[in-house]
Amino acid sequence: MTDSHAILILKKQLKELARHPVDGFSAGLVDDSNIFEWQVTIIGPPDTLYEGGFFNARLSFPKDYPNSPPTCRFTSEMWHPNVFPDGKVCISILHSAGDDPHGYETAAERWSPVQSVETIMISIISMLSSPNDESPANVDAAKEWREDRDAFKKKVSRIVRKSQEML
Repeated sequence: MTDSHAILILKKQLKELARHPVDGFSAGLVDDSNIFEWQVTIIGPPDTLYEGGFFNARLSFPKDYPNSPPTCRFTSEMWHPNVFPDGKVCISILHSAGDDPHGYETAAERWSPVQSVETIMISIISMLSSPNDESPANVDAAKEWREDRDAFKKKVSRIVRKSQEML
């Protein structure tokens, strides 16, 4: 498969999101000349610690999309067990297809070419709603989530406020 196939699919998904926006996020190109780099803004889900926040992230698609998953990295500050300190999101749907070499995830939980920008974003919003501290990307955030929920809440409410000030 060539990158022209990926370009067609990404253009179609971008057009679809522009025509039928999905609650909870907005997406567009970082630069009109590069269909492989998207800027997304995730609105903190209601009834979560992230409610009211506006978090920016980048989706970077590989040339063989949809055979391989994109990467997603928050460019806004983020404190979450499933987000590495550098902002990279770590959730099953963004892990390469096939069996998990560590035996933690089933192949069904991992990337598959039927996923779309919409399903990826819904998974990330869901991750914000319910952190998985069993397999953390950010060990400090996971430890704080488990052992000192008040301190965790304080940090998150600070980044929510900060995200609102950036608007």
